Parts: sequence; structure tokens; C-alpha cells
Amino acid sequence: MSTGQHGADQHGSGSGPANAIEEVVTSDAPAEVKIARLWWVVSAAAALLFVVLLAIVIFYRQADKPFDFEVAWMNALVTARAPIWTVPALVLDQVGGGISSIVYVPLVIIGGLLIWRRPWAALYYVIAAVTSGVVVTIIKDLVGRPRPAAIIVQPDFGSFPSGHSATAALIATTLAIIFRRTWVWVTGLIYTLLMMLSRTYLGAHWLLDTVGGMLVGVGVGVILWAPFAMRLYRERRRPHPPIWIKADRHPANSET
Repeated sequence: MSTGQHGADQHGSGSGPANAIEEVVTSDAPAEVKIARLWWVVSAAAALLFVVLLAIVIFYRQADKPFDFEVAWMNALVTARAPIWTVPALVLDQVGGGISSIVYVPLVIIGGLLIWRRPWAALYYVIAAVTSGVVVTIIKDLVGRPRPAAIIVQPDFGSFPSGHSATAALIATTLAIIFRRTWVWVTGLIYTLLMMLSRTYLGAHWLLDTVGGMLVGVGVGVILWAPFAMRLYRERRRPHPPIWIKADRHPANSET
């Protein structure tokens, strides 16, 4: 090999790795990531286990005997009843239950996610919502806890856990995971707490019923997030103009 060729080979071999490093550093492509799931899944499973333990305690304690603190909480809310509080509580009752919670609200969420190009998020929400509803129904049927006597609405059978609270918490959890925005977390938390408060205010549930429902919604939402985590991450990084606007798929313009 000639000296010139040797020098050229040295120059070529030296510039190859340098160019490769420069391409990686200056590239807009997302780096390979690992999403921690274990702690979240274990915590969600613990929440659901706590619901099961509550259900066992309520069942074997005699389902029609509320705890003293539940009676005190109910009495305080019944005493505070007034039209200014009853009207918004009844609105939440309609939004969070019946045909609204089964058809209208899910259609709005699914439609919005699909319009703004989040099909994996829509699938995740649908599976989580159906699973949460099934879990609530099974526990209600097994526990058979009667509703409070001070009830002023006409809900379905079974007081523990609260389906309204579970649905509100499920919506809050899934949307917070999908969008990862502080205002979504805060709005979802406020909505869930207001729903829980309205259920006891209306006499539809004892206090532990709403806590159990909330834990079911959060637990199911987090556990079912795990198998979707990477797909949701990748989907979140893409641009999300509505479907009638052409999307720019260049990584530099992706959502971070």
C-alpha cells in the first residue's frame, strides 16, 4: 500500500466515526427511551387490593351498617343541603352516570382523540373505561351494600364502590397520562373530588363508596397504561393537527 493510500485510509477511518457522532448529536430524531412502569403498576395494584379489602370489611361487617364517620359525614352534608349546592350536584349526577357516562362523554373523548390523531390513546381509553365499569359492577354485585336512606336521586343497585367516582377518576387518570399537562392533572383532580363530594351530598353513596370508586378508576387506568406506555409515548411525540390538516411528520416538528 502506498503512503498516499495509507494516509487517505487513515483520513477516511477517522472521519467516519466523527461524522457518525455529529449526526447523532445534531439529529432531531428521538433517542431510544425506557419507560419505568414497575412502581406505577405496583402502586395501582395496591390501590385495587385496598378496594378488595374494603369490600371484604364492608361485606362481613354487614353491608347495611355504615361506619360512624360515614354517618357523621352524611349528616353534615344533609344539613348543608340548599338549592345552590343541589343544582350543580344534580348536573354532575347526570354527566357522570346513565347514558351520558356510557355514550355521550366517551364519544366526545374518543372522537376528540381520533380527530387529533391519537388512535392509540383512544384505544387505551376505551379498554380502560370498559374494564373499570366491569370491575365496579362485579364488586357492587358481590358486596351488595345498600344506599343511604337520605338519597335524593334514583341510581342503580349497590352502593360500594361508586360508579360515578370510578368513571371520573378513570377519565382524569387516562387523560392526564395521555396529555401529560399540569392543567389536565389539576382539572381531572378537581373534577374527581367534586364528583365524589356530590355523590355523598346527594345521599347516593357513603364516603367509603366514593373512595373505593376513585381507587378503582385510578388503579385500572394506571395498570392498563403499562402495555400502552411506549406506543403512547411515540404517539405523543408526533404532530397532532386535526385530521383535515396534513400532518408534518418531520421529527423536528414533533411534539416533545
